[in-house]
Amino acid sequence: MTQPTTIPRASSHNSALHRHLSVALDLAQHGVPVLPLRAGKVPFGNCPACRDNTCGGRPNMKTPGPCDCPRPCHAWAAATTDPATITGPAWAPAWRQAAAVAYHPGGIGLTVVDLDHTAAVTWARRTLPATRTVPTTRGEHWIYRGAMPSANAVRDGVDIKSMMVYARWLGPGTGTMTALPDTARALVVREPSPVQPASRAVTVPVPVGGGECPHRMPAYLERGIAMAEQRITQATNGVHAAVYRVFLAVLSAHGRCGCLTDTHMARLFTAAQAKGESLRHCTDAWTNALTRLGL
Repeated sequence: MTQPTTIPRASSHNSALHRHLSVALDLAQHGVPVLPLRAGKVPFGNCPACRDNTCGGRPNMKTPGPCDCPRPCHAWAAATTDPATITGPAWAPAWRQAAAVAYHPGGIGLTVVDLDHTAAVTWARRTLPATRTVPTTRGEHWIYRGAMPSANAVRDGVDIKSMMVYARWLGPGTGTMTALPDTARALVVREPSPVQPASRAVTVPVPVGGGECPHRMPAYLERGIAMAEQRITQATNGVHAAVYRVFLAVLSAHGRCGCLTDTHMARLFTAAQAKGESLRHCTDAWTNALTRLGL
């Protein structure tokens, strides 16, 4: 999908009952993936199979489209431009109760810098280049062309909403949309810090017969860990799922023989965190892989 140079100006509608649905259809017509929100800015229709993003996200996190879960999927992954889905029976009750319309900024190559209070707005005016701005309840949304990883609380009162998140549609805003600056991208880049080990230590049985583990050959084990790091680093979409698959593969090969150490695990966690995974997601993926393998 090509990146839009402007956000479409959704037309006004007289019927309060159908206002949110009409705005959603108008946005979808302009290529903006949308979904309904209930009170509290919470999405409708989270399915048990993918609640809290346990499905790992959709095959391509940068563009709207189906995931492998029952549809409509959760939160940002439900965002669509398909009018048949938007007006279909699955979402009909949601639109009758909807409190707002949301859209997936990363799905159209946009980033929203969400400024939550006056001090954050003041900071942005001193630090970031001017762009399209939209007033919010307490602050402003600054919208840039270009997608990036999303992150909350990158500084006091500042969230980044782009890939794999949704943002409320609050109107077209004012000003000319400009390119995403490096100063905004740098907000989600943190200084390297020691990776904490998973809360559950890797404890595996000694090989049957008590013989020396064949995987302790330095070249064999090093090659396996290096390849795992490379697979994580080269993941371009579905990072959650990619990290889990790599962890599962490593533990399948080395988890029962006692090869793995905290140092090996830390290397894998470091690679995953460099791709934007949180320590909690790394720990969950590692623990889930252990559980699946019966370790």
